[in-house]
Order: sequence, then structure tokens, then C-alpha cells
Amino acid sequence: MSIARVHWPEKVRSGEVFKVRLLIQHPMETGYLQDLTGKVVPRNIIQLLSCHLGNQEVFRIEPSSGISANPFFEFFLRATMTAEFKVQWVDDKGVKGQHLQILNVV
Repeated sequence: MSIARVHWPEKVRSGEVFKVRLLIQHPMETGYLQDLTGKVVPRNIIQLLSCHLGNQEVFRIEPSSGISANPFFEFFLRATMTAEFKVQWVDDKGVKGQHLQILNVV
């Protein structure tokens, strides 16, 4: 099971550009490594990650096996009103994850 953490400034003013930091706890197995018995660990990376603020998609990425475990992303965002921030992802095994957080704009 993957867990997400989202961080932004405590006070976000309407129309202000601010930095969003996103950490997903996920093993991101490349499919190239072997376990202790010599068996190849199957590939399991996040195929698609998207972020929505309200009804608008504000960030999307299709990571590759070149991204390390527990990927960390930073991007900038401008918000004009309080809205729900939703992060969704799906990995190679079809496991879906979601994180919801309210962005309060003053």
C-alpha cells in the first residue's frame, strides 16, 4: 500500500504562486534486481500520477523505472479559491492510490 504526503505553505493567498511538495511511498521496483535467492523481483513502478485542484488537473506525470523508490515531486501552483486537492496514482500491479487534502486559500 502506498502513502502520499503533500506539503505547501500554511497560508496561501488568492492568486499567489506557491510550491507544492509531494512524496509517494512506493518501492518503484525496476524489474532488474534479484532477491536473496536469485529470483528477479518483478517490475512495479507507478505508471501514472495525477493531481487535481477542484475539477482541474494541475499536474500529471508518467514516471519510468529511472525514478527512485519513494519518489518526490515539486511543482508550482496558483490557486484562487479553497478547493480539494486530490492525488491519484496507479502502479504496474494495478494497485491504485489516492490522497485527498483541502487547500485553504485566504
